[in-house]
Amino acid sequence: MAKVQFNPKHKEVLDSFLLNIPIVKPGKMYGHPAYYVGGKLFASLYMEGVCVKVPESLASELLKRKEIVHFQPMGRKMREWIQINRNKSEDYLKDQDIFDASIEFVSSIAGINLKKKIDKN
Repeated sequence: MAKVQFNPKHKEVLDSFLLNIPIVKPGKMYGHPAYYVGGKLFASLYMEGVCVKVPESLASELLKRKEIVHFQPMGRKMREWIQINRNKSEDYLKDQDIFDASIEFVSSIAGINLKKKIDKN
């Protein structure tokens, strides 16, 4: 079985802001560290990058950036998934808006009303 590969420094940075969001829960995706809302995966470390689920229209826009590519595990392109590839782990802090959009998108799929969640906190 192949060794799971990811950058542990990327995980430290992502944990520093994603795990401060009450509805975000840590987990695993095929052995890689991952993040969930409402039991649904929205982001995961993968190889040297981070894959993130976003609406297809947003993915099309984000793919224009040089550090963002289609997420293609085992060569299979995932239409609502992108992969952000940053050389410096702390540069993922620049992508908080993408993670926020992902949380909002996946929460809506999971049937979570974020406004009610925010009002309660």
